[in-house]
Amino acid sequence: MAKTVAVKGSKKLLNAWAFYDWANSVYTLTIASSIFPIFYSSLFATDEELVSAFGYEMKQTVLISVITAFTFLVVAILSPLLSGIADYVGNKKNFMQFFCYMGSFGCIGLYWFDLDFIHTSLLFYFMGLLGYWGSLVFYNSYLPDIAYEEQQDAISAKGFSLGYFGSVLLLVLNLAMVMKPEWFGFDIGLTEQENNLAKVRAMKVSFITVGLWWALFSQYTFMVLPKGVSSGHKVNKDVVFNGFRELKSVWTQLKGNLRLKRYLNAFFVFSMAVQTIMLMAVYFGEKEVAWADDGEKTTGLIISILVIQLVAILGAIITSKISAKIGNIKTLILVNAIWMCLCFYAFFMVTPMQFYIAAGLVGLVMGGVQALARSTYSKFLPDTEDTTSYFSFYDVAEKIGIVIGMVIFAVVDQISTMRYAILFLFVFFLMGILLLLRVPQKEKAPLTKEA
Repeated sequence: MAKTVAVKGSKKLLNAWAFYDWANSVYTLTIASSIFPIFYSSLFATDEELVSAFGYEMKQTVLISVITAFTFLVVAILSPLLSGIADYVGNKKNFMQFFCYMGSFGCIGLYWFDLDFIHTSLLFYFMGLLGYWGSLVFYNSYLPDIAYEEQQDAISAKGFSLGYFGSVLLLVLNLAMVMKPEWFGFDIGLTEQENNLAKVRAMKVSFITVGLWWALFSQYTFMVLPKGVSSGHKVNKDVVFNGFRELKSVWTQLKGNLRLKRYLNAFFVFSMAVQTIMLMAVYFGEKEVAWADDGEKTTGLIISILVIQLVAILGAIITSKISAKIGNIKTLILVNAIWMCLCFYAFFMVTPMQFYIAAGLVGLVMGGVQALARSTYSKFLPDTEDTTSYFSFYDVAEKIGIVIGMVIFAVVDQISTMRYAILFLFVFFLMGILLLLRVPQKEKAPLTKEA
């Protein structure tokens, strides 16, 4: 019996696409944002203990910052190259599956993360991170293929909601495993050290649950999604570099669009700081907050992640309402000002309660700035059918910004502390505000020599 192909705009196809959010969002919440940072810290006897890797000795958090920055650099280089090939030969699903399974395998491999085999361990971390962001390149590019323009906002929001609920569901299970390991068959002892070892084993098993969840739940998406829009073409030299030529074309066109160019300059700067804080927030809380004991630290950090997720939804709603009244640019300036205050607040933050307050505020502005930044960019685009190239340029700019932000954070952290690294990011939010003030209000501003 021939397989029935779901048609564009059909409920079956839209739901299958959105369901990948349910599958892959567990990576960002359980591994990138909560359990792995806690597990990684537990491998060291003290916070001051250095780690040796690639011929250098560095702080624990600096190593993770460097690997994360390198991974995003790889994504920034590969995404235009691979997406151009996938679009041309019509096999974007194969690329998406490759990165999905790579990420899933990387998550499972974290079970064997060990400082004695640091390079192999970091390879698994790299695979998980690259797999997640690499698969998103192709996942996002499916949106105009599977949904009509009037359907895209709704199905995109549905994907976000599915991802949120799925990731929170698994995180609650993983939290129960870590806090009550005896409930899940992990042997505990009479001493605190024995109990901590049981919690570490539970954390390692949670990495396997993430990898399996990601790989298994993605099957429905892959079963329904089409292979691609076109097919039958062979890859040649021109196709390989087509994605980069498209980025160059957008860069050239920006010279004639002062409003969009100035907005992108601002976005590049403040997004650099936002993404860096989001990626390092749990590591900061783990190292710099005065927790009473390891049990309170583990519980407190995971609860703070849940707080951020909950408040982020509220933040996105509030931000959209404010922007409807005062405009996108003014709202972004306000949000950047709040981020500036948070950098100062974090520098002096000590107690767990202060950290919870910071988590709530981060969630409030995190959800708002991400949603508003992308929608503002979309509004400023010129009248063109080639929106894919413009959003590819936007994504690459964001990834390169993350690379720069993480490297700066790592350097400041290495020579001083994470507190000063966070405080230094204040400069980028200030620059972001100044650059946003230069964005013309009119839709078509006259072109000037200076930009």
